[in-house]
Amino acid sequence: MEGQQTNQPAHPPSAGGQANTGMAIVAYIIFFIPLLTDAKKDAFVRFHVRQGLAIFAMGVILWVIRMIMPWYWLWNLSWLLSLLSLAILVFAILGIVNAANGKQEKLPIVGGFGEALAKMFKI
Repeated sequence: MEGQQTNQPAHPPSAGGQANTGMAIVAYIIFFIPLLTDAKKDAFVRFHVRQGLAIFAMGVILWVIRMIMPWYWLWNLSWLLSLLSLAILVFAILGIVNAANGKQEKLPIVGGFGEALAKMFKI
């Protein structure tokens, strides 16, 4: 049947027969939880864990910058740090939406950073 498209998920189902979209969503909230379950074997979940790890690492880096920066610099750069915090939140929301829709798309900036972290931590 040429010209017809089938409605198949963007990723294959896990060994249990259902897609692990729930664990992929959790990866953006608390990235290590899926690594403690059998979902870690699912390539779709691992992809989203990598991106969740990258978002978490970006948040930690931003927090450390806020903690070590002198208050007089912080006052002048607070708008930039707030904008970066908002960007991290937007990346997390985009990742959750992609996971909920069964998509495996790299997020801008976060995707490459996640791949590098995954190689470093062998995830």
